Amino acid sequence: MTAVAAPPPPDIDRVWLKKYPADVPKTVEIPNVLLTELVEASCRRWADHTALVYYGRKWSYRRFWRESERFAAALRRDGVGPGDRVAIYLPNTPLYPIAVFAILRLGAIVVQVSPLYLGQDLTRLLRDSGAKAIVTLEILFPNVAKIRGEYPVPVAYVARLRDFYPWYLRPFVNSVLRRRNLPTDFPNEPWVHPFSAAVRAQDPVDLYRADPARTVAVYQYTGGTTGVPKAAMLTHRNLVANVTQANAWNTTRVSGEEVVLAAIPFFHIYGLTVALLMGLADGATIVIQTRPDIPELLKLIDRYPPTQFPGVPALYAGFNRQPDVARHRIRSIKYCLSGSAPLPLEVARQFEALTGGRVVEGYGLSETSPATHVNPLTGERRPGSIGLPLPNTDERIVDLETGTKVLGVDEVGELSVRGPQVMLGYFGHPEETDAVLKDGWFRTGDAARIDADGYAYIVDRKKDMVSVGGMKVYPREVEEVLFQHPGVEDAAAIGVPDPDHGEVIKAFVVRRAGSTVSADELIAFVRERIAHYKAPRTIEFRASLPRSGVQKVLRRVLRDEATGNGAAAGAGPPAPVTAPAR
Repeated sequence: MTAVAAPPPPDIDRVWLKKYPADVPKTVEIPNVLLTELVEASCRRWADHTALVYYGRKWSYRRFWRESERFAAALRRDGVGPGDRVAIYLPNTPLYPIAVFAILRLGAIVVQVSPLYLGQDLTRLLRDSGAKAIVTLEILFPNVAKIRGEYPVPVAYVARLRDFYPWYLRPFVNSVLRRRNLPTDFPNEPWVHPFSAAVRAQDPVDLYRADPARTVAVYQYTGGTTGVPKAAMLTHRNLVANVTQANAWNTTRVSGEEVVLAAIPFFHIYGLTVALLMGLADGATIVIQTRPDIPELLKLIDRYPPTQFPGVPALYAGFNRQPDVARHRIRSIKYCLSGSAPLPLEVARQFEALTGGRVVEGYGLSETSPATHVNPLTGERRPGSIGLPLPNTDERIVDLETGTKVLGVDEVGELSVRGPQVMLGYFGHPEETDAVLKDGWFRTGDAARIDADGYAYIVDRKKDMVSVGGMKVYPREVEEVLFQHPGVEDAAAIGVPDPDHGEVIKAFVVRRAGSTVSADELIAFVRERIAHYKAPRTIEFRASLPRSGVQKVLRRVLRDEATGNGAAAGAGPPAPVTAPAR
C-alpha cells in the first residue's frame, strides 16, 4: 500500500490575512517592562480616573497606587523582599489589587490561593510555596489559624471586610456577618498585623527593577494533567505579554473609557489577567463583585453600566435565566470573553440577543497566563472553536504518543502553543517542566484539531479533569480525602453534567466491611477538608469498582455508566445503591 503524506499544517500568514480582522495585528510589540511599570504608567496617565469600584466606594488610580505603596512599605518593614512569596487568600475586594502591586513593587512573588481552600488545600499551597506572609480577611482568618500547627506562616495581614465598604454600609456588613456566624474581628497576636495599620505607613518604596523575562511575578497553582498541585511560575513578561496581546485583540475597546464588571475570581489566572490586569493597563474602571450572585450583579450593572463582562459559561447561563433581565441596563455590554469551559452556542446566542453585545469563546491555561486563543470580535466565529491564536502566538498539533510529530489539517492530536505568555516552568518540579516545555513549545495536554483556516477545536478534555462552574477539580484530590474516612474501602470520583455548573463531582464508594457510613456523612467529611465545590454532589455505593488489568480504576467506564453511554453499549453497570446528597 502506498503511504499517503499528511496534509501540511495551516500556513499562519495565509490564515491571518484570510480570517483575522484587518485591525488586529499578527504581532504586537511587547513592552520590556515589569508589570508594576506597566500599571504605574496607567496610574500616572489616568491619575484622577476611577480605577476600582466596590459597592459604592471608589478608588482613583492615584489613591489605589498610593495605598499599594504604603502596604509595600509595611511588607518591607516585616522583612519581605525580592523573591519572597506572599500568599493572597482573598475573595474579590479592592484589597486584592492593592496587595498584588504592593508585593510586586518589592520584587516579591504573589501566591494565588483560593478563598474556598481550607485545611489540607490551604496547608499544601502555603508549605509548597514557602509563603513568608499571607494577606486575608477576618472572615477567612480562622482557617489560617487552624492550620498554624501544620504551617506557621510568619506574618498574617488581616483586613476587616467592612473597611472596604462606604461608611454608611459598615454597620450593615457587620450585622450580616454576625447573622451568618462569621467573625467580625481577629485576635491581637504578635504574628497578626491589621491591614488598616499597615496602610498608614508613609515610607517611600521605589519599584523593584529587574529583567521582566526572568523575574517571577505570580505562582499560579494548577494540577496540570496529574492532579498534583504545582505552581506555574508566571514572569512579569508573561503577564505583560498576555495583557498586551489581549488588549490588541480587543478592537472594540476605548482606552480610558471602559468599565469592566469583575465578577469572576481574581485568584484564578483568568480573572486576574482578563478582569483586572487588562483593565488596569488600559485605564478602565474595574467594578468588583465579591461573588457572582446574579441579582446582585444586575444591581451593579444598573448602577455602573459595564462595557466589558468577562465570565464563564455557567455565569452567562444564569444571567440568561434571570427573570426580567431585559429590564436592567444590560445593553451597555459590548464585549464578553468566555473562558474556563466550553461555551454552549445557545447560551451565547441568548446572551447576545438580550444585551446586544458580542460573546466570544477563548482558551488558555494557568501555564499560559492564561490566553492563547480567542475567536475574533469583528471577524468570523466558528461554533465549537476556541478561535485563532493571539498575536505573537504559534499553534500546532502534535501526535498524542510522543509529542514530536507535527500533524496536518484536521488531524487530532495534542495542542501545543508557543508565545511570550508561556510560563517559565513549574516551581520545584523540573522533570514535569521538561515534560511539557520543549524548545519553547508548551504541550497543553488537550486533544485538539486545527482546521484549514487556523481555527482550533478542543476534541477532548485533559485526562479526568472536571470543570465545576469553571473551577478545575481533579478526581484524585477528592478521592484522597474520601480514603481518609475509616468507613471507605475504595473510591473514585468523576464529573457528571449539571445544568447550572456545567459539571459537578459524583463519587463511587465501596464501604469497608461493617461500615454504615452514609452519603451525607461522606460529603460533609470532604467539605470539611477541601473546597466545597470539590465535594461530591452525589455518592453511589457499590460492591466494587471497574479496574483495568493493572488495577487502575476505569473512570471512563464510570463516566459512560453515569451518562447512559455504557448501557447503550451493552455494558450495563452493576446494580448500585444510590444515595443523593441533600
